[in-house]
Amino acid sequence: MCTSIVEIVPAEGMAKRGEAWFPLTQAVVAYDHARHAPLDDVITLDFVNAGLDPGARAGIELTLDSARELRDALARAIRAAEIEEAEVRGATGLRQVA
Repeated sequence: MCTSIVEIVPAEGMAKRGEAWFPLTQAVVAYDHARHAPLDDVITLDFVNAGLDPGARAGIELTLDSARELRDALARAIRAAEIEEAEVRGATGLRQVA
C-alpha cells in the first residue's frame, strides 16, 4: 500500500555516511511500506543533502510505536534544552512543545 504520506522540512545539522559526515539540507518523514526492515508499514526518516549525490542520506525505518516514543523523547529533550537555554541566556519566552 502506498500512502503518499510525506512531510519534507528544511534541516540544519550533520549526518554520517560510512566514515564521513556531511551537512544536511532537509529531513523527510514518510509513512509507507518498509523497504529494508522486516516490517509492514513504517515511519521512515531520511536526513539528506539534496546538493550531494543520492547516497548522501541517513535513513531509518520505525514502527509507529517506536516513532511515537521517539516523538515523545524529542519533545522532552527539546523542552529541557529550551529551559537550559533560557537559564543560560536569561531568555523569557519559551515555545510550547506539543
